Amino acid sequence: MYTRRNLLRGAAALAVLSTGMSGFGPALAKAPFQTFQAPGFYRLRLGRFEVTALSDGTVPLPLPELYTNTTSEHARSALAAAFQETPTQTSVNAFLVNAGDRLVLIDAGTGSYLGPTLGKLMGNLKAAGYQPDQIDDIILTHIHTDHSGGLSAEGDRLFRNATVRVNERELDFWLKTPVAERPASAPPQHFTEAHESLQPYLDAGRIETFADNGEVLPGIGSILRAGHTPGHSSIVIEDGGRKLVFWGDITHGDALQFDEPGVAIEFDVDQKKAVETRAVALDEAASERYMVAGAHIAFPGIGHVRRDETNYDWVPLNYSASAG
Repeated sequence: MYTRRNLLRGAAALAVLSTGMSGFGPALAKAPFQTFQAPGFYRLRLGRFEVTALSDGTVPLPLPELYTNTTSEHARSALAAAFQETPTQTSVNAFLVNAGDRLVLIDAGTGSYLGPTLGKLMGNLKAAGYQPDQIDDIILTHIHTDHSGGLSAEGDRLFRNATVRVNERELDFWLKTPVAERPASAPPQHFTEAHESLQPYLDAGRIETFADNGEVLPGIGSILRAGHTPGHSSIVIEDGGRKLVFWGDITHGDALQFDEPGVAIEFDVDQKKAVETRAVALDEAASERYMVAGAHIAFPGIGHVRRDETNYDWVPLNYSASAG
């Protein structure tokens, strides 16, 4: 069975190998090629909130082999039609919300779990002008390792002053489900990594849960979007007539699942429920015309959903040099 960890390790090794093979002789250019990107953060204002998208990195994933309810050949063709190669560079995004009186991080990246092309959140947080000790709250859309792995390292909390906030049923599933009752669609290592990432905060009394569709913090709400995981929740901010919904993992990528919402992915704990949830989320976003922020949509992962002749289309946010 595919799991995030073994897939991403393999993808990282492939990336390193391809980098090492990229040159076949001495460089003849006037200057050496530079292989790094600018720091991965992007800011925008939404009423009284300032939102900073933070990149945890990208990783090449064999998406055609991971998508279900379709064939790998069809998925490969659909991605190619959107000018996306296989393996497909897939973003892992987190988001920082400055509410004026507190700094709230939505998802915490992968940490050191999933290879060297990921785990960039902390560096990009600092590049964006913040320090981890400034974070007051961390809201998890769900507890998969690519969203919670960056919370801790070697048993220590990396965000010393933060309280982690997560849907109650999500926390119970990952930390309290007896081994004999764990579904095959949730690999054992995900439970292990959930404990490793969250236990330091539990020990410090720094975890609070929120109810289905409940308020997480003043001015910050949640929508239960179960399926990908049992307590998977989108996070909502709204002010000045504008609304932004942090989707979590409603989609993986910005092509196939917009055209074909019935396509699921191996990582879904309940694929049937995830498909139903995606249909609702896409319809609502297109109907209400609010902005969404996706964890696995090409960085910065913020944009709109519109209807088209093949169900839906992703429309990235128009770039602005001003954060105002």
